Parts: sequence; structure tokens; C-alpha cells
Amino acid sequence: MKRGLILMATAVLVAGCGNSGQPAGSQQSQKPAKVTLEWWHLSTAEPLKSLWAQRAKDFEAAHPNVTIKATVLENDAYKAKLTTITQSGKAPDVFVTWGGGVLKQQIDAGLVKDVSGDVAPVLDTFTPAALSAYQFDGKTYGLPTDIGLVGFWYNKQLFAKAGISAPPATWAEFLDDVKKLKASGVTPIALAGKEKWPGHYYWAYLAMRIAGLPALKQAGTDHDFTKPDFVAAGQQVKALADLQPFQKGFLGAGYGTPDGQAATVSNGKAAIELMGQWAPAVQKDAGKGLGADLGFFPFPAVEGGKGSTGDAFGGGNGLSVGADAPPEAVEFVKFMTQMDQHTKAVEAGGVLPVLKGEESAVKDANLKQVATLLAGASGYQLYLDQAYPPAVGQQVNDSVAELIAGTKTAEQVGQDISEVAKSE
Repeated sequence: MKRGLILMATAVLVAGCGNSGQPAGSQQSQKPAKVTLEWWHLSTAEPLKSLWAQRAKDFEAAHPNVTIKATVLENDAYKAKLTTITQSGKAPDVFVTWGGGVLKQQIDAGLVKDVSGDVAPVLDTFTPAALSAYQFDGKTYGLPTDIGLVGFWYNKQLFAKAGISAPPATWAEFLDDVKKLKASGVTPIALAGKEKWPGHYYWAYLAMRIAGLPALKQAGTDHDFTKPDFVAAGQQVKALADLQPFQKGFLGAGYGTPDGQAATVSNGKAAIELMGQWAPAVQKDAGKGLGADLGFFPFPAVEGGKGSTGDAFGGGNGLSVGADAPPEAVEFVKFMTQMDQHTKAVEAGGVLPVLKGEESAVKDANLKQVATLLAGASGYQLYLDQAYPPAVGQQVNDSVAELIAGTKTAEQVGQDISEVAKSE
């Protein structure tokens, strides 16, 4: 009887063991640990607001152990919050970046993961221009979700009212058109003076057209923004500001707010805004929308300038991964940028192609024009408040805002930016 009990006990013990010799039920310990990913982005307008939320749900469905906690902020609030957390020595698991000098500083601080090995199999699917802002010294620190350029978005109906039959090809023609718009009773330009970064687009483009793209890149090295061509760029910004072309109260205006820059154009209260490829989506979200009356033209040539009109100024958004983020963060970035997911955003008009072969997904006529200009660009300059270190970029924004407001001269703009650049 005792022998029978021993045999039964042995049988139970053997039945309770797997091939590994581990106790039954130990497979539960093999299940992926629960992970919460902190994802920060700034797509507050449609279609990306809903598209990105759906992509997060799709990823969660495919990865049941992962919960994505999104923090969504508008541009200035996003920059401020990201700066605060990175200065404390941390970074979100996944976060939107514009690349350039700001990302490089975060990399140097040890806050961003080198994802080169993880993304190596997919790098060839991206266009080189889209990837360039997120690569340093042969390593990759993010993947792009958008690429584009800044240009003039305008109201065709208001141009016709002012007797303007075609967009200006030169800066002198642009200034003349501003005068024609004013004479017809139309506010020429909407500007988010409170947020400052939209104003720096004017100075940056004029510096590119007058001094040339190499001069801007050289200034990033020698920290000298006082050269005559940079002063000339500031003088042309002042020449524009002296025409008083902006909407009433522009110095206190935001960008995407109900009474801000995008809404002012969208509601037909101003004829032009200088903005990136996302402008149509934000206009539609902030106001009534212009529909077929919305047109686009590139920043014009400056007579006698050294820069090529084929040089583009702009950038895009990318996704980087915090240094301490779990492996699932990298998988999420790859998921967001794979063809079957990303092309949905291109088709919706939310972003422009960053993957080879997406070009046919661009449906909007204006965005097709932007994509064509990008494809033929002779050179590319990242936004100055991202290309340069954060303090330098902020000084560019601040100084140009003061120039537009009439409280700083063109010479002082160059001096102040140079002073900050040399102290970095």
C-alpha cells in the first residue's frame, strides 16, 4: 500500500513538471510585463489628433501588455514642458522632436536613446532629407513622421480683390502686393506675435535669400550674425513691418487660438500667413477654412541676393526615445512610421511623405506643390530655433520679435544673437 502511494505521488510529481523541469503554471511568469509608455506630442489639430490617438489604440491592441499615456500640448506649451523635464535630467519614453541642435543637446546630456541598431532594417525606407535632422555622427536618434517647408499660404479671393493676378516672384513684388492689399481694405498678413517663432521665419528666409544657405550654416560655427548680409535681412524685415501689414493686436496674438494667426487667415480677415506645411490643417481646425480659395507660393527671391530660390527652409516632426525607455518604446516608433500606418496620415493631409513611394498619397493640390518643391530643393535649412542650440534659437525668436515690434534695430538683432551664440 505504501509502495502504491509512493508511485502515485511520483506520477503526480512527474505530471506537474514541464520539459524544463519547472513547476506547472510557471509559464505565467513568462508573460510580458505590463508597460506604460509616456508619449508626448503636439498634434492638437485634426486630422492628426484623431489619427495619432487611433494609432496608439492599434499598437495597444497588438501589444496587450502596453498602455500608452499620451500628453498632447500645443507648440509653445510643448516646448516649455519638454525643456523643463529634460533640464531635470529626464525625457519621456517617446516624444516629438524637430531634430537639429536641440536634439543634439539632449543627446549630449544622455537623455536620448541611440536607436541605430534597432531601426537599421528600416532606414532605407525613408528619404534622406527626412532622416537628416535625426542623425549625428553616423548614428540615428529618431525617425521622421513629417517633412516640409515654410511658405506663404494666401487667400486667392482677397488677392483678386486687390488686383493681384499672380503670386510675387521677388521680395520687391511681395512688398508691392502688401501695399495693394492695404489699399483695397484688406489686412495683408496675419502674425502670431505673442508666440515669436512665426516671426523668425521672415528673418531666416531673408537671410537665406540674401546671404545664402552656407552663410547661415557658417554662422552656426563662427557665431557671427553681425555680417552685412544678416543686417540686410533685418532691414528688410523692418521694411515689411514699417508697412504695418499685420492684423490689429498681432503682438498679443497666438497661432492656433480662435483669434490667432491661423484663424485670422482661415476666416478671411487677413490675406497671407508665412507658415509650414501643416497650415491648411490648423486653419481648418481654428476657423471656417478657405477651401478652394486657399493657395500657396514659395518665399520669393531677393534681387541681388546670394541665395538660391530653390533653397528650402523648414523641417518636420520626428519621434525620439528616452534613454531609459523600455524596448516597447522603440517598437512603437517603428510602428508609427511603417508604410501601412504612416501613409494613412499622408492621405488625410496631416503630414507629407517621409517614406519612399508615399508621394502618390498626397491628394491636396497645395501640399502636392510643397512636396514638389521639396523634391527639387537645391538646399535645406532647418528652423533656426531648432538648428542652433536652444538658447541661440530662443534669442533669434526674441530678437526678431523685437525688430518687428520696433524696439530693436537690425544691427542689434545680429549683435544679440552673436553674443548668446558665443556664450554657448
